[in-house]
Amino acid sequence: MDKTKLSAKNVWGKIVLYLRENKKVALHVACGDITDVELSGENLIIRTSDDFLIDVLNTGMKELENAIRWQGLNLKIQIVKFENITQKQDKDIMKLRKLFADKLDIID
Repeated sequence: MDKTKLSAKNVWGKIVLYLRENKKVALHVACGDITDVELSGENLIIRTSDDFLIDVLNTGMKELENAIRWQGLNLKIQIVKFENITQKQDKDIMKLRKLFADKLDIID
């Protein structure tokens, strides 16, 4: 396959299709919600902020690798965790509560 024409979205879509066709239901459902994917060199980078989803992806890594090989590709999968804005805000609030204890009122 011509790697200059590869698209991360197309590769990911075919992975999801492979999982459905091979009856990997839990992994298929989990992967169906992932939209933050990128190709970087020989890597397929998957980004998520969900710890449970990261566990599901790690558990199903062999199937994901099979789906890549099924496409005739030789990509390595990298799973990258990021913090979403709510997670960052919650961490900041916890730090402030530790620092200021009962002197802090948080108003939503």
